Amino acid sequence: MVVLPYTVAFLLLSFLQTVKIANSQSFIGINYGQVADNLPPPSSTAKLLQSTSIQMVRLYGSDPAIIKALANTGIGIVIGTANGDIPGLASDPNFAKSWINTNVLPFYPASNIILITVGNEVMTSNDQNLMNKLLPAMQNVQNALNDASLGGKIKVSTVHSMGVLKQSEPPSSGSFDPSYGDLMKGLLEFNSANGSPFAINPYPYFAYRSDTRPETLAFCLFQPNAGRMDGNTKIKYMNMFDAQVDAVYSALNSMGFKNVEIVVAETGWPYKGDDNEVGPSIENAKAYNGNLIAHLRSLVGTPLMPGESVDTYLFAFYDEDLIKPGPGSERSSGLFKTGVTMVYDVGLSTSSQIQAPAAAPQPSPAAATTTTTTTTTTITSNSNSSTSTSTSTSTGTGTSTSTSTNTVNISIGSSSGSGSKVYLIRIFNLGLLYGFMGLSLICLFFYDLQI
Repeated sequence: MVVLPYTVAFLLLSFLQTVKIANSQSFIGINYGQVADNLPPPSSTAKLLQSTSIQMVRLYGSDPAIIKALANTGIGIVIGTANGDIPGLASDPNFAKSWINTNVLPFYPASNIILITVGNEVMTSNDQNLMNKLLPAMQNVQNALNDASLGGKIKVSTVHSMGVLKQSEPPSSGSFDPSYGDLMKGLLEFNSANGSPFAINPYPYFAYRSDTRPETLAFCLFQPNAGRMDGNTKIKYMNMFDAQVDAVYSALNSMGFKNVEIVVAETGWPYKGDDNEVGPSIENAKAYNGNLIAHLRSLVGTPLMPGESVDTYLFAFYDEDLIKPGPGSERSSGLFKTGVTMVYDVGLSTSSQIQAPAAAPQPSPAAATTTTTTTTTTITSNSNSSTSTSTSTSTGTGTSTSTSTNTVNISIGSSSGSGSKVYLIRIFNLGLLYGFMGLSLICLFFYDLQI
């Protein structure tokens, strides 16, 4: 009995730490593209970031002004090499050392560089030369980090589109395209050996573009829907994001690499599009991003990876007006205007985490006409990259046929927006905390009586 007070104190501290982790935002990041001529100075962006709960930023390049502006903020920084640099990095170890000497050593550790991505969506680029040289390039960058005694501190990986999957539905049957063969296996072996993540770009928006039924929109926006059954696991999926991420997990598992961490390098929803585009609107963008953030904050995880949230980088920070021509939706995904104000509120500001409920789905393209913003962006913020919209649509487009279900996800709908969801989670945490404190006091009271 003499250890009772210490046991109670230990349990109380453990619970407090659990509550602290549950309220952490360390898994929410954002993509910061620069293909524009109207962006605010990096110092303004750094200040804006510090007023939000965003803890990670992904750059498609390695702009020294941005890296320097983020110094001493604690914000994790992902920097990237261009696809065009891959042949040089693969063939010349000295080029890799020079790249690290130029883009990492002058800034680290004041600037918290956490990951270097070698290229973007190379495996689905149809450029066999780049595909063959991707792994040697990654190895040389890793070796250069090791030589600088940073090998265990900064990770090296590459970013893939969902097109690397041959099958993604149902999620438990997810598998890589066998045409990548030993190339994909080599990349996964690299990830596993170096503890680096498998970075993927899942876009439920693209899935909806290929299946514009109202029930598909609700499934993609984390809103009330009938769910979709995985016939193998008897798990009912309640949103497309979880289905896509679990398909990637299954693909990794099928190759023997289930322990490789998954990072969502890009995901988002355009707030504006052309008149003939179905899906883009402020209502839908706010619903997707807001409900996704709430889902991540809940720490529910996915059905195959419960109890944790994958690091997820939202697309995108700003609109970018110099992106290649294409549909209007490809230039309209920024969460913030270049005047450093929000396009729409998804509860990222630390001064006001509670927001209005997310709007109901808006499948009509006419909804896009309600916006008054004039800034623009794209689904690919890198002139060296090519995000394929046609390869990200396969997951979750089937319908549920079974009645035997195991629902393991939270449905966040129009009746309770993402901000309200976060608010309820915090109330629940506080309730548990006060209840546990009361129980601890009761235990201490009876302990005193006994001694």
